[in-house]
Amino acid sequence: MTAIISRRDLLQMSCGTAALVGISGVGPASALARSEPRSNASPVGPVGNALKEGETVPAGSRGSKAQLFYRDDWFGEPWRKPEPALLIHGVGESSIAWFGWVPRMAREFRLLRPDLPGLGQSSIPPDFEWSIANLATTLAHFLDALEVESAHIIGAKLGGAIAMQFAADYPRRTRTLVVASGPISTPKFSSTVAEFQGKQWVEDTQRNRLGSAAPQEEIEYWNQMMGTMSSATKDGIKKVTAVLNLENVLPRITAPTLVITSDRSALQSVQTVLDYQKKIPNSRLLVLPTDAYHVAVAKANECVTSVLSFIKETRRA
Repeated sequence: MTAIISRRDLLQMSCGTAALVGISGVGPASALARSEPRSNASPVGPVGNALKEGETVPAGSRGSKAQLFYRDDWFGEPWRKPEPALLIHGVGESSIAWFGWVPRMAREFRLLRPDLPGLGQSSIPPDFEWSIANLATTLAHFLDALEVESAHIIGAKLGGAIAMQFAADYPRRTRTLVVASGPISTPKFSSTVAEFQGKQWVEDTQRNRLGSAAPQEEIEYWNQMMGTMSSATKDGIKKVTAVLNLENVLPRITAPTLVITSDRSALQSVQTVLDYQKKIPNSRLLVLPTDAYHVAVAKANECVTSVLSFIKETRRA
């Protein structure tokens, strides 16, 4: 099913913790099957500090160990067992980027917010394989370590691309998929790839990222946050974005999918997003009014309202 819907149409459809989890044995896409759901895994997993801070948990059979810092939020009744949602942030950010989603989403879902390798408080092993498939595999091992069998997969910007790869490679682990401003190919900013994530590049593109309505304090905060990436992480992200192409991935996504974009995005046009959204079998497109291409931040409240309605509808269906 392919449909374009407005925010109004969609709406008319009828206690946080933080820790470090060790992820080892991150393999290429060919090894994805080993991280499909395990019969003895809890569908939800423990709520709260599932693992001791800094504990390293084996999650594969090869590769070096990477420490993933994560936040675990559940604001609902302590006796409930909420469905988990995995939130995947974008380039130069950390799990803090989802701050606008937490207050409402964490009342309905257990929010798992890892810092991607080399970003936020997560480390990267020296031999880490920088590819979109391997980043998806890393997150599958992250869910393994938390004994989470399946989750709602939500990604923004590059995190949206990772989320699409995850949904295609791990269909049984993907309850629903939400992609907010996620590209499927090398972004149009590729002409500045030589300066990618340099201080000047960050400052020059920040207003496009957050939109004309963003206050200067927010712009400065994001400039500072995105300016903390290590050179190793920058080089790794360049490798990922330089060859990004999910054309063959889209038809393999079977989960109900909501794609969200903005009507005046400097990253990709509505038509570009519509063209790839149509290739996802069970998907719909939501266009929100903003000139910010980081719609998950600029329109956080609207995104959350739409996502909650979308997931509720898929449950009824």
